[in-house]
Amino acid sequence: MDRELLEMTASELVAPGKGILAADESNGTMSNRLAAVGVEPSSETRRSYRANLFATAGYESAVGGVILFDETMRQSMDDGTPIPDALMARGVHPGIKVDTGAKNLAHHPDEKITEGLDGLRERCSEYFQMGARFTKWRAVIKIGDGIPSAACVSTNAHALARYAAICQEQGLVPIIEPEVLMDGDHTQEQCFDVTRRTLQFVFDELYAQRVALDGILLKPNMIVAGKGCSKQPSTEEIADATVDCFRNSVPAAVPGIVFLS
Repeated sequence: MDRELLEMTASELVAPGKGILAADESNGTMSNRLAAVGVEPSSETRRSYRANLFATAGYESAVGGVILFDETMRQSMDDGTPIPDALMARGVHPGIKVDTGAKNLAHHPDEKITEGLDGLRERCSEYFQMGARFTKWRAVIKIGDGIPSAACVSTNAHALARYAAICQEQGLVPIIEPEVLMDGDHTQEQCFDVTRRTLQFVFDELYAQRVALDGILLKPNMIVAGKGCSKQPSTEEIADATVDCFRNSVPAAVPGIVFLS
């Protein structure tokens, strides 16, 4: 693990005035978007759209990294330059989503576990060689009647930590994304409690897996009420609760927090 590289990459991704562009729509999602505006979906039209996006003048002044989909990682700009190389030439770090999606958690109805650990080391090694410098893995936690269960929170926290350790081993900065969903009618207070508990589980597991916290980024939810809750907090109440939750749950060593797109 090159800790200096990890620290440098993490800091550059969240440099003042910069954010991360999520351009990792699946082939299916991107094809649907193209079809909706009358463009025939294909690998070439998806490539052309991405190449046009990444040729935008001056975007590097506000973008520290771009999350790519696997297909895009392997494609080129119009002049033949591999897309990851074109991004790096402009001082933008290429990133890649490496989980394989949230699947049903056995014996726990309405709860999910994110999969993708099998073969992750080899995939990360290949992506690093292709130019990737950071990764993303999303866990989903739902609030409802009797959920989230301890099993759901703990298994997702463990998977996030294993993912992070493997990525760092291969020189990639892992974005840790434990998302507490806003689906449901739960209160803001319930969201606060579940988010704090989830983050505590996650950081306990990261510590156990010897993950370098100065070489990660955290991508959490804000502290909001469920969409179906009759009492919705104000913008100021959301901001205050979110900052309060993170101050109680996120170690100071973490170089940055990036919110859900």
